[in-house]
Amino acid sequence: MCGIAGFVCVSACGERNDRAILRRMTEVIAHRGPDDTGFWHDDYASLGHRRLSVVDVSSAGHQPMANETGDLWIVYNGEIFNHADLRPELEQAGHRYRSHCDTETILHAYEQFGADCVDRFRGMFSFAVWDKTNRRLFCARDRLGIKPFYYYWDGAVFAFASEIKALFGHPAISASFRESSLPEYLAFGYTSGEETMFAGIRKLMPGHTLILDCGAPAPAPRIRRYWDVPRPANAPEKRSEREWIDETRRRFEDTVRMRLMSDVPLGMFLSGGVDSSAIAALIRRMTNSPLKTFSVGYEETAYSELGYAAEVARTIGTDHHQVVVGMDDFFAALPRVIWHEDEPASWPSSVSLYFVAELAAKHVKVVLTGEGSDELFAGYSRYNWTRLNLRLLSAWQHVVPSPIRRGVRAFLATSGLLSGDLRRKISHSFLGREESIESLFVDNFYSPFSSAERRELLRQPSGNEYDSFLSYWNARPDAGLVDRMLYADQKAYLVELLMKQDQMSMASSIESRVPFLDHTFVEFAASMPEYMKIRGKVGKYVFKEAVADLLPAGIVHRAKMGFPTPLRQWLRQPKAKPLLDSLLEPDTLIAEYCDMDEVRSLVDRHLAGSHDGTDRIWNLLNLRIWGDIFMTGRRERWLNERRLNEPAAALPSA
Repeated sequence: MCGIAGFVCVSACGERNDRAILRRMTEVIAHRGPDDTGFWHDDYASLGHRRLSVVDVSSAGHQPMANETGDLWIVYNGEIFNHADLRPELEQAGHRYRSHCDTETILHAYEQFGADCVDRFRGMFSFAVWDKTNRRLFCARDRLGIKPFYYYWDGAVFAFASEIKALFGHPAISASFRESSLPEYLAFGYTSGEETMFAGIRKLMPGHTLILDCGAPAPAPRIRRYWDVPRPANAPEKRSEREWIDETRRRFEDTVRMRLMSDVPLGMFLSGGVDSSAIAALIRRMTNSPLKTFSVGYEETAYSELGYAAEVARTIGTDHHQVVVGMDDFFAALPRVIWHEDEPASWPSSVSLYFVAELAAKHVKVVLTGEGSDELFAGYSRYNWTRLNLRLLSAWQHVVPSPIRRGVRAFLATSGLLSGDLRRKISHSFLGREESIESLFVDNFYSPFSSAERRELLRQPSGNEYDSFLSYWNARPDAGLVDRMLYADQKAYLVELLMKQDQMSMASSIESRVPFLDHTFVEFAASMPEYMKIRGKVGKYVFKEAVADLLPAGIVHRAKMGFPTPLRQWLRQPKAKPLLDSLLEPDTLIAEYCDMDEVRSLVDRHLAGSHDGTDRIWNLLNLRIWGDIFMTGRRERWLNERRLNEPAAALPSA
């Protein structure tokens, strides 16, 4: 697990000090690889690397790495878990290894198979290979987007890095706000397409490769999708319920076992939910050494899962560690979390993850995590609620004319005859929502701001904030409702979760692995009929049945808490006032693009207790801090000023 950065020039780079540029780009992501650093360049390309030694920790794994003839050079971040299986075929074809690391397998596979090498890899990766003879750059990102790859291209310079901030070490690149990203950010808390919130900075999307031929008459990146989540078959594979359950267990054991490959200490992020607990239970069965597990919770016990995690740790027998986060700790860390994430933090759980990663880094270099199960097997309650809403809406439309339905929505939204709590509940049902998937699914379960609130908040509303989501939703018109929701989440929501996981773990220089997102396991889940995923009100039915013998029934079947945070009550405490006041200050990104009367009204109503503005305030607070850290030149205010009684340490210069 590492950090990569580099750039290539269409014309020879001339006298510019490429090594100094590379050093700036890699120093800002030193946390991704504190064990080693390396640079290489020729007249056209410069490659930089920071290494976190996990497999083959000797100097033989040093990067940038060359092939036998020295005409191909690679920088790589990730783990290819089947690299040892690929090696014999490559050696038989004549390739000669100098190490036991997976980096060399990627390089030889590219020599042997070209761009199709990615089809053979099983793991998580982002890498760039420079072919200096043909002046060609080949870049790739893993199928599910576990590892990040950001890039910049202006027609003369192509630069890439594991984190956006590293790109700003290049003199051709500066941080500027992509204004058109704001509506989507307010709707989802993140951007899900290839563009980021920085103008000119893009993501290589999951399951894609990129080729840049610098010697071509008109060089331009050529991007190709090499993998996608398979479409559900019209006639799902015929298996009995028991066969689906047994095959799920067999494949789950296989993907967990594969991710135990490590030459350094390995642990587990344990929430106490079924996903992480099942992985931990399997690891205990597969290994002889004690398993270290790590959990995070809050002083407010109603929002803490520490008790569940401790119960699991006792049951399966792990060396368990936990950290308790208070309000002061949480908000003091937030600016650093935003700096590491490069974009506003979508969810408060990013801060919690930052703390548990810091804890784990004192004991291990690698952790396994439970991300991905909900998006494979329909674990979120929103899937069942949307199914129910759409079913009832169909009946409602059949019986009640459209004008009356609109009148009912208007009445429910404004009536003083209903309590605020009842109005809130009805607003999530088919009775209170617009009759579209954007309203019933997206705005209902993702969006901090409703579409009406976004229009009122933005000075100049522009763009369609639903474009990226709808591109995924509309890609599977022939699939069932659950499979369409899962596919859209796998392409957008899950990728953002994975970036949070990567950035927060790498902030503490540890590698995180996600067994659920082995691509063969994802393909298997996609082939499964919907009734094996949702059974009545039970989500993840097949998975829960597959691991029922590993854990107490109370853990397997307990209600999902979803990494809750006591943010609502924190933001109503008097000592949160400086944070809320910061939203109302002039000369900020918020003031430039938002109607400040609307912002002030939101804060006042929240403090008065007449309105719960928690999610909206979180969204705006992150935008406020992110703007100062990356755009306005006032980041020192957040890094040096005492905030909620806790000073924040200085960050490296970007």
